[in-house]
Parts: sequence; C-alpha cells; structure tokens
Amino acid sequence: MNKFFVILSHTYTNRIKSKAFIITTALMVAAILLMTNIQTVMEVFQGDEDEKSSVALIADEPEASALAASIPGGEIYEGEAEDAKKSVRDGKFDGLLVVEKGEAGLPAGHYYTDEFTSSTDQEVRQALQQVKMNAAARQQNISGEALAEISTPVEFETTALEEGAKSEEELNQARVIVYIMLFVMYLAVIMYGNIIATEVTTEKSSRVMEILISSVSPVTQMFGKITGVALVGLSQFGIFILSGIVGIRMSDSSENSLIQMAGLSNPDWGIITYAVIYFLLGYFLYATLAAVLGSLVSRVEDAQQTVTPMMMLVVVAFFFAISALSNPNAFYIAAASYIPFFTPFVMFTRIGVGEMPVWEVVLSFGVLVGAIILLGVIGARIYRGGVLMYSSSSLWKNTKEALQLSKKE
Repeated sequence: MNKFFVILSHTYTNRIKSKAFIITTALMVAAILLMTNIQTVMEVFQGDEDEKSSVALIADEPEASALAASIPGGEIYEGEAEDAKKSVRDGKFDGLLVVEKGEAGLPAGHYYTDEFTSSTDQEVRQALQQVKMNAAARQQNISGEALAEISTPVEFETTALEEGAKSEEELNQARVIVYIMLFVMYLAVIMYGNIIATEVTTEKSSRVMEILISSVSPVTQMFGKITGVALVGLSQFGIFILSGIVGIRMSDSSENSLIQMAGLSNPDWGIITYAVIYFLLGYFLYATLAAVLGSLVSRVEDAQQTVTPMMMLVVVAFFFAISALSNPNAFYIAAASYIPFFTPFVMFTRIGVGEMPVWEVVLSFGVLVGAIILLGVIGARIYRGGVLMYSSSSLWKNTKEALQLSKKE
C-alpha cells in the first residue's frame, strides 16, 4: 500500500506542476468567469450600440406613426428616399424603411442598411408585419379587440398520466444538466485518458519502467497512476466549480444570469449525484483501458495512435447519448446502455430524461463495476508484459506478446 501511495503522489505532483496543467486551468477559469457573466459583458459592449440605433421611416399615415412607435429608434423622415439613403451611408441612421402599398393595398416595406449583421432588420420586419395585420383588419372591418383575440396564442397544456413522470420544466432542466455532464465526461475521458497513456509510454521510453516493475506489482503501479491522474482531474474540476460559484456571485443581475437563463436556479441534485457516480465509474473504466494501451507502445508519438480505438468508443458513446435525449426508451438505446463502454453516457442520459426502474440502474452499476474489475485483471497481465516490450508491431501482436511475457514471470 505504501508503494501505491508513492506512485500516486509522484504522478499527482508531476502533473499539477506541469505547464500544460497550469495554462489549461487558467484558460478554463477565465472562460468560466466570462460565461457566467456573459450578460453583463454583452451589456457593456452593446450598450452604446443600442443607444445609437436609429431607423429612418418613409411611409404614409397611419402606418408611419405606428412604425415610429413600435420600432426602437424609429424616426419619421420628411425628405426624399435618396437623401435618406445617403444619411444611412454617412452613418446618421442605421437603416431606412420605405413603406409603399403592395398587393391588395396592404403595406409592403423595403429596408436599406449598410450591413446585414444587425438584428434591427428583424425588429423592423416584425413591426411592419403588425402594421400590415392592422391594415388588413381595417379593410375587412375587423375591430381591434377581435384582431387581438385572433392573435392570442391558443391555450394548450400537456399532462403526463404516468405516475411520477417529470413535468416539462423538470425535463428541460434535466436536459441542460445532461448536456453539460455529457460534454464534461466526454472531454475528461479523452483528455485524461491521453494523459495516462502518455505517462506510461514516457516512463517506458526512459527505461525507468524496468526498475519500477521489479519493485512494484503491475496492479499497484497501474492503479496508482490511474488514481493519481483521477485526483489531478478532480482537483482541476474542483477549481472550475469554485470559479463557477465565484462567477455567479460576481454577476450583477441575478435575473439575467447564466444559471437563470439555463433554468438551473433549483437543480435536481439526484441527477447530479448520478452524474458524479457514472463519471467516476466511466473514468476508471476508460483509464484502465488507456493504461493498458499505453503499455503496448514504447514511443510517445505512437501512444496517440494506439488510443485511437478508445477515442472512437467515446465518440460512439457520446452520439448514442445525444440520440437518447430525444428517445430514451428506444430498443437500440436500451441495449447500448448495458454495453460497459457506453453505459456511463447512455444510462445516465436515460435516467436524466426518462423514468428508469431501480433494478435497471443497479444492473448498470453492476455491469460497470464488473467490467472495471475484469478489465483490471486482464489489463494487469497485459500491462506487466507490455511495459517490458520495446518492439513496434501491430496492436494485436503486441497484446499477444505481452500476455506471453506475463506468463513467464
């Protein structure tokens, strides 16, 4: 056990002191602080633009007055259209709306602007649409009250008859949490899986492995590295979470904060608990596989190519999970949720957006734990022989040779 903690401590200390860890963490913290205060940042940069927004209007009454009242910065222009276009080019107006009579005598507009990147044209289009509806109502002798009644959205409510089913609000919140956790798991497995494979390969290339393997059992060494990198990941994510909390507290407007916009003011802690459990189990499964694959090559540049099959598994699992968001009870989704390498992603998504029986959740935990133990036992044998190999052959040949070497010891 002492040797296990020595390897764990060595792996952890080396990683958190590395420049890559420091730079990546600093950039992510800055990004998190920016995203949690995005509304404030947007208001700072857009404040002046909103104040200067202005639209020249050339139209007959009563359309002109109605448009001037409904378009932000709308101003009735008394001159000719060509003069107004010149004012737009000179920057005096953001745009020019010319309204003429179209088919059936209803208003039709032509909007002139220097660029199409502004959102003003959409506001102008909506305002003109309302004016056209009012003009059509007047032609048909429809009162304003009747038109307002016609335009009122239909009352529609959905009720789930199944007991314990999630409401629409709960489902939306669950989808946000699932999306966030899927991306976190996806990035973590890819990033830290690469770190583990590279760590093992680096030690092999420096011949340090030959000394280590003679004094430490392969299981102790492998899981010491895996746990060390796991602690590095937990430390990094802990910093990210603290940054998020600080960023939320820095937000000037609680009503327009990122948490409020995402509907996470009262998160479902049950889903978050499942996310943490599946994240840890999924990490140990993929990390064990990454350590085994890293032990089969002797050059760092070959490590990236060797872990490619593992990365493909992660990508496939991720897309299965995205598909499960819209149809969590489909047969192929249910089947995929019991394949160990897909379970952390797919089963978690099914739990988040659907109603899962307890036995299915427990069974998925059993599948994952069993797969980790099995992969750990087989992986330890491959690892013991693999770390002493320095030949460059195919992955399958290296695996067979590693198993043969482990039997000889």
